[in-house]
Amino acid sequence: MSADKKRVQFRAPSRLIERADSLADVFGSDRTDILIDALREYLRDAAHNDDIKQEIAGAYYDDEITFEQLKSLVGKEEASNFRVLKQQLDEDLVEELSEI
Repeated sequence: MSADKKRVQFRAPSRLIERADSLADVFGSDRTDILIDALREYLRDAAHNDDIKQEIAGAYYDDEITFEQLKSLVGKEEASNFRVLKQQLDEDLVEELSEI
């Protein structure tokens, strides 16, 4: 894991935090470790969910996220494929507009 860390603060339902605290007690850990593990697992699963991948790709095609952000979400190979497709789509759009 990277030594770079960033402090975050968020509000969550009390019951959810109580469950995280209870699980931390079971593992002899702390809430932060439980939340980091849960977030890491969610992001890993999201990267393999086709519906979420399409949302991510759409955000990239619409220039809402950068290539680096795309790569961090779906991996280098998949991001490269999305970049090639975006370039092809952009070229097709330019060609289509030039015919008007």
